Amino acid sequence: MADRKTGVSRYVALLRGVNVGTTRIAMADLRRLVADLGHEEVKTYLQSGNVVFTSRTAETAKVARGLERALADELGLDVPVLVRTGAELTAVTAGSPYADRQDDPTRLLVAFLSAPPAKTRVRALTVPAGENVEYTVAGREIHLHFPDGGYGRSKFTNAYLEKQLGVVATTRNWKSVCALRDLAAG
Repeated sequence: MADRKTGVSRYVALLRGVNVGTTRIAMADLRRLVADLGHEEVKTYLQSGNVVFTSRTAETAKVARGLERALADELGLDVPVLVRTGAELTAVTAGSPYADRQDDPTRLLVAFLSAPPAKTRVRALTVPAGENVEYTVAGREIHLHFPDGGYGRSKFTNAYLEKQLGVVATTRNWKSVCALRDLAAG
């Protein structure tokens, strides 16, 4: 939500699949690209395509499309970008059904979705056999809890969620989600 006095909104952009495979981008280049689009107070977090900034643009979808287009035009990268407001990220952390049950942030994650998945797909979503994973789909997010181990050994991955739900997803661990929330809070 925009600040009523200034008309400025604080956003978090989450780039899917950056610096984890063959799609590489330096965070300095990402900050420059975001600033060149007219956004301000640009900060990146870690090396995995997380960027926090302020903007006078009022629509998250418009912000996401602008970033995707700039990544393609200027860097030749076809990268999905999911954008949340700072207030939305605060609500995500406040709404976690697992945060109070787990001290290890590597066992808690949030999958951010490009759109709410169809209810029929959510009802059909199942955890692969032999895995202990708890999940809660809440609009455009999925809260994930891996009580027996980390996400790295699971088949209940970002790619699995995309295939099962038919939407683009990007997943962040709890430590990153909370750090991005705090950066977005100012």
